[in-house]
Amino acid sequence: MTKTVTKSTPEELEMIRSSVRALCERFPESYWRETDEKKAYPEEFIKALTEEGWLSVLIPEEYGGAGLGMLEAGVILEEINRSGGNAGAGHAQMYTMGAVLRHGNEEQKQRYLPKIASGETRLQAFGITEPTAGSDTTSITTTAVRKGDKYIVNGQKIWISRTEHSDLMLLLARTTPKDQVKKKTDGLSLFLLDMKDQKDNLTIRPIDTMINHATTEVFFENTEIPVENLIGEEGKGFKYVLSGMNAERILIASESIGDGKYFVDRSVQYANEREVFNRAIGQNQGVQFPIAQSYMDIEASKLMRDKAAEMFDEGENCGAEANMAKYLASEATWKAANAAMTTYGGYGFATEYNIERKFREARLFIVAPVTNNLVVSYMAQHVLGLPRSF
Repeated sequence: MTKTVTKSTPEELEMIRSSVRALCERFPESYWRETDEKKAYPEEFIKALTEEGWLSVLIPEEYGGAGLGMLEAGVILEEINRSGGNAGAGHAQMYTMGAVLRHGNEEQKQRYLPKIASGETRLQAFGITEPTAGSDTTSITTTAVRKGDKYIVNGQKIWISRTEHSDLMLLLARTTPKDQVKKKTDGLSLFLLDMKDQKDNLTIRPIDTMINHATTEVFFENTEIPVENLIGEEGKGFKYVLSGMNAERILIASESIGDGKYFVDRSVQYANEREVFNRAIGQNQGVQFPIAQSYMDIEASKLMRDKAAEMFDEGENCGAEANMAKYLASEATWKAANAAMTTYGGYGFATEYNIERKFREARLFIVAPVTNNLVVSYMAQHVLGLPRSF
């Protein structure tokens, strides 16, 4: 599918950066530290992002969005994280709607996309992972059985973020038993679930984690979904989910790049200011080398992110590039996080310096939304032609 988007000039990209930075200045690190301490959802920040239209940039203008591309979307998330914020609180609003845009019918697009663009309706929750399936999506057991003009859903999902702060959930469920399909990727269907309408048939339990990510497990008990909320064809949901994962990888890479730049910025500032033994600690190669090495790695991963985003916007197959961008950015940023901890020493563990909070947040991208081990496996098999390893 060729995607028609408005491509920004370098000057326009810089304008986006500066505008997002200006918004983020209204939400200093003390704001994020407080939400982290309270394990609260940054409602005020998400509202401000929505009102300024930043979460709807990938939605075409005809449906109320800006009609911009993946690079512009990535720049937005990058700048949020570079400012010390956490774009993960709203990033799914950007890529989950892509399933409706790419695979939904015109009635679904008209019904949902304008409301998602305006913020009237939130589509943040992405229901795929299950306790026993993990990364093996084809092994999910949550079922959606058609009865008349409805599907009845029963089962469980886990690691579903922002369920409590979303109106809709993009849900993958099994519509044909696994032993009745020719290919293991068949028999899975994608739906839009109205969680507000079905609140009495859902049980949502928060999961206490090391970072403030509003993560939950969800139990479906005879949950009803109208037939008209099926996305695309029944049984083709796995393919639809895969088509959206490249967007997710590129956007996650962008957040990770923002985190990496945050660590480099803070490390450089502190290493220049902090004096021990009558000299700035940044004068010591043991301090400056890890920072400089991290900076180079992050800049390199940014180039791969830019390439993947450009290919995505041109409608090209960018599976390898999107995965490489996510892998390289998360690994480079984790090195930068450790360099920052070393630079700050004991103060890095003090919450008031914010390094430990961002340190915890940066670690997530090594394992989610796809573990880097699976990225390496993908590259080995699908790019290099090596035997399947699992």
